[in-house]
Amino acid sequence: MQIFSWSWDVPLTEGGVAEDAVANAAMLILARESRGITQAELAEVMTRHSGETPVSQGYVSKAEAGRLEVTGPRLSLYATALGYPAAVLCADPQVHGVGVGLVHHRKRASLGAPALRRIHAELALARMQTRGLLALASTGHPHRFHRIAVDDFDTPSDAASTLRREWGLKPGAVPQLIRLIEDAGGLVAVRDLGSRELDAVTQWIDGDPPLFLVNAHAPADRFRFSLAHELGHVIMHSEPGLTGLQERQADEFASEFLMPAEAIRAELMRDRLDLPRLLTLKHQWGVSMAALLRRASTLGVVTDWHYRNLMVEMSALGYRTQEPSDLERENPRFIPALVTGLRDGHGYHLDQLADAAGLLPEEFTRLYPGSGDSTEAPRRRSGDD
Repeated sequence: MQIFSWSWDVPLTEGGVAEDAVANAAMLILARESRGITQAELAEVMTRHSGETPVSQGYVSKAEAGRLEVTGPRLSLYATALGYPAAVLCADPQVHGVGVGLVHHRKRASLGAPALRRIHAELALARMQTRGLLALASTGHPHRFHRIAVDDFDTPSDAASTLRREWGLKPGAVPQLIRLIEDAGGLVAVRDLGSRELDAVTQWIDGDPPLFLVNAHAPADRFRFSLAHELGHVIMHSEPGLTGLQERQADEFASEFLMPAEAIRAELMRDRLDLPRLLTLKHQWGVSMAALLRRASTLGVVTDWHYRNLMVEMSALGYRTQEPSDLERENPRFIPALVTGLRDGHGYHLDQLADAAGLLPEEFTRLYPGSGDSTEAPRRRSGDD
C-alpha cells in the first residue's frame, strides 16, 4: 500500500522510501545547511545514531559532491541525523523550485557566510513546505505582485507610491503590513533564523507568489521596515545588480511606503523633534524612532546638527540596540489558516500535513502551531474521495 504523498516523486512503501531510492546530493547540502551544522558535525551525529561503523567527514563530503550514492540504511541514517523524511533528501531541488530564484535580504555586515547559507536554506525549504501545503488545498493562490521598473526618472519612492495606490492604501500609516502583503497574495512565515543580524529575507520564483521569511527574533519596531525593504526588492529588482544601489533603493522604497512624504512631513514639522515626540510618532507610524529620525533628515525637516545630536542621545541611552516601548508584533494569518482549513475542513491529519510539507510531524507541529489532530476520524489517503 502506498502512503500519502503528493510531490516528492520518490516511490514510497509503508515503511518509508523504496529500497532503491537514492539521495540527491544538492538536497543533502540544503538540508544540512538548514540545520546550521558543518559536514564534520553531521558526521558526528550520524556516528552517534549508527551505533556501528563511524561516519567520517570525508563520507559526508563525497555524498554532497555526488561521488557516492546514499541509499538504503545510509539514507535512513542521514534522514535521522538531519531530522527530515528520507523522501525529502531524495527530491530534486530544481524540480521543486527550491534551488532557483533571486534571494533578497536586509542584513548587517557582521552576518557571516555560514549563517547566511543557513538562512537561504531555511527560505528554500520554507518554499517547499508552503508549496506542498498549497498543492494539498488544490485551490490555487493568485497574487497581485508585479515588477515596477525604477531608473533616473522613476524613483523607488515613485514605485512605493504606485504600489500604495494600486493596493488601495489611504494616506498615512500602514496599519498591518503583514496582512496587506497576505491580502495581495504574498506568503509570510516566521522562522528562527539563528541570528539577530537579519530581520527578513524574501524570494520570488516565477509562477509562485513571493515568500517573505521573517526572523522570529526581529524587534517589532524594526521588522516592519525590514519587511517593507524586502517588499521593495520584490517589486523593483528582478535580477542581481549593484548590491549597494539595490539596498539604498529598497530603503527608499520602504521609507516612502511606510512613511509617505506627503503625509508624514506635516507630522514631523508640527512640533520640535525630541525623543519623547519620536516615541509618540513611533506608535503612530509603526516604525522605530531611528527610522523616523532618518526620514526627518531625508525630508529636510531637521538639520544635520539636530539629527546627529539626537542619534548621539539615542546611542547613549542604548536605544540603538533596544528602543523603549516596543510595538505590538504582527503575525502571519494566511498560512496558519491554510493549515487549519486542511485539518478541519478537509480532514487531513498531522502526519499527512507534515508529509505534504516535507517535515517530520514533530517539527511540523513546532513550525505550524495548532496543526495537531483535533479528532479521531479515519485517515484520509491519497486518492480518497
